[in-house]
Amino acid sequence: MKRLCSANPMWATWAIMFWGIGIALFVSHNQAYGTEAKDDRVLALGGSVTEIVYALGEGDRLIARDTTSTFPAQATALPDVGYVRALSPEGVLSVDPTLIISEEGAGPPETIEVLQDAAIPFVTVPDRYDRAGLLAKIEAVGAALDVPEKAEDLAETLDGELRVAEARATNISQQPKRVLFILSTQGGRIMAAGRDTAASAIIQMGGGINAITEFEGYKQITDEAVSLAAPDVILMMDRGGDHGASDDELFAMPAIITTPAAETRSVIRMDGLYMLGFGPRTAQAAIDLNERLYGG
Repeated sequence: MKRLCSANPMWATWAIMFWGIGIALFVSHNQAYGTEAKDDRVLALGGSVTEIVYALGEGDRLIARDTTSTFPAQATALPDVGYVRALSPEGVLSVDPTLIISEEGAGPPETIEVLQDAAIPFVTVPDRYDRAGLLAKIEAVGAALDVPEKAEDLAETLDGELRVAEARATNISQQPKRVLFILSTQGGRIMAAGRDTAASAIIQMGGGINAITEFEGYKQITDEAVSLAAPDVILMMDRGGDHGASDDELFAMPAIITTPAAETRSVIRMDGLYMLGFGPRTAQAAIDLNERLYGG
């Protein structure tokens, strides 16, 4: 090249110019597709986290999701790394994430340890079932994605919607209904929601009263306990299998047959993620539940 440049000064000038342009393009390419793009390989774990990412307008940064992330519809086209509480290191690492944003409770612990040892940033989003907790969740996801302004706007909108839902719940014109949330009827045994659960929280936000207050979490309860709870309405997820007994099967169960809910055959079924996810659609889910409990 030195001989050619010496023999043709004009060629040398053009060569130097194109070389400079090439370096500039290389630097630009690295800036666009290097570190910044690498940080955009986001894995969302937990249906509410995935919903929030899309609601923030950052869905194009997702490269994978977990099994519970079924909304919005475009999320289901992403690779599925497994159930959020039963992840395998191989499944997560196979999608090569550079940032993982997860709901609280992802696991098992051994998998999380492997991911942390792999030096992949892992952000855990606190899960609380009230207005303040939901707004904090949005802010946490926004901070992890470095879009705090978008998170602030979304939180402000959702805060207004939640206040509308709360007003409806506190201004019902009749006696609040006692609601029994049934997670499962597997083997004829009822697993119900007690205190400090997403189900209990959405019942309250919908203007109802959780019929079970003797324990926290989700537990199997006896037939006698169901009768004593005296629910006016049964609330369930609208899915099949043991989690979704038909109305006839449900109201024929010895535990249910003696309840006020059985007398009126009152059962409400709602999409699980919509009802229990505590994401951007929670206010609307509370309003829908309120309407189904008390009418429009």
